[in-house]
Amino acid sequence: MYKKAYGIIETLAPLHVGATAGEESGNLNLIFRDQFTQTGIIPGSSIRGRLRSEMYNSQGKEEADKWYGNEGESGTTNSTTESIVKFEYASIIWIPVFCPGQPIVWVTCPRLLKRYQRIAGDKVQVRVEGNTKLLKEISIPDIYTGSTNLVAKQATGGKKTIFFNLGFLEINKTKDLSPWFPNLKEQPAVIVADGDIGMIHDMALYRQSRVRLKPDQKVVDGGGFFNTEALPEGTILVFPVAIRDDKSGKKWQPFNGSSTIDIYLGGLESIGLGHCELTFKGV
Repeated sequence: MYKKAYGIIETLAPLHVGATAGEESGNLNLIFRDQFTQTGIIPGSSIRGRLRSEMYNSQGKEEADKWYGNEGESGTTNSTTESIVKFEYASIIWIPVFCPGQPIVWVTCPRLLKRYQRIAGDKVQVRVEGNTKLLKEISIPDIYTGSTNLVAKQATGGKKTIFFNLGFLEINKTKDLSPWFPNLKEQPAVIVADGDIGMIHDMALYRQSRVRLKPDQKVVDGGGFFNTEALPEGTILVFPVAIRDDKSGKKWQPFNGSSTIDIYLGGLESIGLGHCELTFKGV
């Protein structure tokens, strides 16, 4: 039997988790994406590896092997063991997008909210119309619903409009969206259709061009030009955790008893990427 928990990641700096393409495609450092919404994800293996490293440094190899499984050894058969704690990938709940006059609007879509509801629905209590309910008991808002604190211009026909870099977005109605934020505090936000989130997500990504200089002079080394993309600061992600019962009765304590920690995830830490706040709930 497995006990269910989940983790919330909030990026405090741009976050890059991905792979490097070859020079023939521009040497792009692209992030991993969900195949359906084309929004950024953090693979479960990346989360597991980072937490294993933290436990290895603070509690030793024996504890790290116990909870996360033995690492495979080259040339040795059956060297790995099953982990007690298992992680799925982290998907976006809300991604911040620049919007003139706001200046930030958090954007999501029904598919991303459904995954958040499935993961945390039986643990998060929300207030709806004066009543306390579980997140799984409330309906996901309709598409093109805006938050009550969203600053929008009144358009023809009574609809409100906000402006992104690629065009206008009409808001059909407004509603209190605080139940859909992990901290239950409403931010200026809008829910768009599943088919639109990929384009808006690409508009929100942090992008940077980098060069590798020769060691003895300020001249670009051959082939040393890089383009990097990353999830922007303020992105909120969620991932499920499954914890198998431990025969010894010990509890999993990834951060020595604390449920929240500042941690670095992904790559390019040396240039300031990857700083996140990670919170476990239901452990």
